[in-house]
Amino acid sequence: MTDEAAAFVPGHVTGFFSAHPDEDPSTAGSRGAGIALSHGVDVRVVRGIGGNDVGVTLNGDPIDVAPVGAVLDDLDASDARVVAETPLPLGAGFGVSGAMALGVAYAVNAAYDRTRSENDLIELAHVAEVEAGTGLGDVVAQARGGLPIRLEPGAPGHGRLDGIPASPRVEYVSFGAVSTEDVLSGDTSTLTAAGERALSDLRAEPTTDRLVERSRRFAREADLLTERVADAVAAVRAEGGDAAMAMLGDTVFAFGDGLSAAGYDPEVCSVHPTGATLRPPDVGRFER
Repeated sequence: MTDEAAAFVPGHVTGFFSAHPDEDPSTAGSRGAGIALSHGVDVRVVRGIGGNDVGVTLNGDPIDVAPVGAVLDDLDASDARVVAETPLPLGAGFGVSGAMALGVAYAVNAAYDRTRSENDLIELAHVAEVEAGTGLGDVVAQARGGLPIRLEPGAPGHGRLDGIPASPRVEYVSFGAVSTEDVLSGDTSTLTAAGERALSDLRAEPTTDRLVERSRRFAREADLLTERVADAVAAVRAEGGDAAMAMLGDTVFAFGDGLSAAGYDPEVCSVHPTGATLRPPDVGRFER
């Protein structure tokens, strides 16, 4: 047992998805595809602080993230201090809550010597996200890395993943947040039908071009496209590129230099080739 432990979890952008609820939250989840980002969340857990030092902060500010609280409770680590840092905006389609939940699970397991396996920890974080209504597929994708294709919903033992073997440059611009909980708690039949069509098309030709194309179509067919993202996508396409909306956020993403060529000043990162990992607490802050 050590006094503290740290983990890095990649951000995750979902291009399209279908929702698959279930009474068993470990079986519930989504099918779809997305991108694990080198921009992610660094999580540090300090064991047994007590007093006023207990709690969760994100980029220096106190924050209440329901899945993180559930993970701490499940691992009996209510006396922990959690320090998370990220360049990614919260609630804008980057899977920050899922990354925090998974990072806390990994770091608490190490700092408190809970001796859980990776699949156990992934399931714990996935269930916490599903029960909080903050996500359906980010955690399993963030555990895998790369360009994950979620073939079947659910945590390890239930879900099944594949991926696109590529590592393009990624650009993104975020205009603001979209409530994942509001979308997932409503009627998801239209978006699920659109997501199933997109997944079938991508599986027939698993390339980065098709991922963006099917993601772009999905946002419109699922009636989720925001005005600012629509304008950005149109600008990129006018320059001969392609772009799509991040689910679920008022965020546009593209591969290569599509957003730059269209006159935007995007954030730039890469595909993170691996999933969540533990790392020594003295390793520097999040990657840029």
